Amino acid sequence: MSLFHLILLALIQGITEFLPISSSAHLILLPVLMDWADQGALIDVMAHLGTMFAVLVYFRGDIAQVAAGKLALLKGKMTPGGRLALLVGAATPPVLIGGAILFLTDSTGFLRDPRLIAWATIVFALALWVADSFMPEKRDTESLTFRDAFLIGLAQAVALIPGTSRSGITMTAGRALGMTRPESARFSMLMSIPVLAAFGVVAGIDLYVEGAQASLTDGLIVMSLSFISALAAIAVLMKLLERMSFLPFVIYRLLLGAALLFLVV
Repeated sequence: MSLFHLILLALIQGITEFLPISSSAHLILLPVLMDWADQGALIDVMAHLGTMFAVLVYFRGDIAQVAAGKLALLKGKMTPGGRLALLVGAATPPVLIGGAILFLTDSTGFLRDPRLIAWATIVFALALWVADSFMPEKRDTESLTFRDAFLIGLAQAVALIPGTSRSGITMTAGRALGMTRPESARFSMLMSIPVLAAFGVVAGIDLYVEGAQASLTDGLIVMSLSFISALAAIAVLMKLLERMSFLPFVIYRLLLGAALLFLVV
C-alpha cells in the first residue's frame, strides 16, 4: 500500500469515527471511488485500535472513575463510576448480538450496497435533525436510567447498517431522550469502547485466519495517524457542541447522501 493510501485511510477513520457522519460509509466507499483493493484485516485492526486509544485518552478521567467503580461494585458498593460502567454495559448487548448474527450468518455483504449506504446517510441525518431541533436539552449522562441506556444501545445496533453512523444514531437517541448535546456525545463515545474492542477481536480473528495483507509498519502508521486524528476530532466536536447544534453535520450528510446517489444511480 502506498503511503498516501495509508494516510488517507487513517485520517478518514480517525476523523469520521466519532463525528456523526458514518466512518463505515466513508471507508466502504473510499476503495470503490478510488479503485483501491480492500485494505485487509491488519489495517482495519490497527485503525480501530488507534481510535479506541484516542477515546481512552480523551475520557481518561471517566475511564479511571469507571475502573474504580467496578472494583467498588465487586465489594457491593455503588459509586458514580460503577453506575456509569453499568450504563455502558446496559447499552452494549444489542449491537454485539446483532453484529454476531451478521458475522456468523455471513450476511454483511448486502449491507455494503452503495445505494443502501446513501439512503441510510440521508434518512438518519434527518432523524438527527428532528431529535436535535425539537427535544429539550436538560439531561446529563448521570441522569440516564438503565432503560434509557438500553434504548440508546438498541439505536447503536441500527448502526450495523453502513451509512447510519454509530455515533450519529446514538447521539440522536440521546437527544431524543432530552440529553444535552455534549452529554449525548460523551455517552456515545464511552459506549464506543466495548464496541471498538469487539470489532478488534473479530478483525483479529480474520487476520489470524486469512493472514496479514499489509506489513506491521503500515499498520503502525495507520494506528498512529488514526489515534492523532481521532483525538483531535473528539476535542473539536466536544468544543463545538457547547455552542452549536448538529445542523452542520446534518447538512454534510444530506449532501454526501445525494452525491452518492448521483454516483451510483
